Amino acid sequence: MSKAFTRDENEGPEIPVVPPTASLIRPGEKNYITAQGAQKLRDELQRLVEITRRELVEAREDPDAKRQLARLDQRIMQLEESLQSAEIVVPPSGALDIVRFGACVTVREPDGSETSYRIVGVDETDAEENQVSWMSPIAKALLNRKRGERIRFKFPSGEETLEIIEISYE
Repeated sequence: MSKAFTRDENEGPEIPVVPPTASLIRPGEKNYITAQGAQKLRDELQRLVEITRRELVEAREDPDAKRQLARLDQRIMQLEESLQSAEIVVPPSGALDIVRFGACVTVREPDGSETSYRIVGVDETDAEENQVSWMSPIAKALLNRKRGERIRFKFPSGEETLEIIEISYE
């Protein structure tokens, strides 16, 4: 058998190739982002390059550190690409009663409960914080609507009517 198909026991585990992740932005679409989102990505990139990567490089003899370094380098590349293509959107100065990119929109559901969504870029979405991509179905339903408007939206649990009760910008 060829040596190319065997592994010496002293070599350690093979380091897997980490495939690049697909971008959520289709070719030709803008990579909109809020100023806060861009700063958050810059801060993460700086931390990963200056602290985390340095620590992993020092421990590169450890096979687990090599795998972590491969994943980290992929994340660093993603952040650099996102920041390079990002178009920071400044909140509107007039017509603050219309839902635009960057808006925090509070809606009232049929049961009287209220939920707030912030419409942000694809690279800054956070489901736990209700920060939704401007390309998401809920954001598309809310964009260009006004305070007091009722919209029909189809959730996975069924269709509901939502009333926009507040629009604000940070």
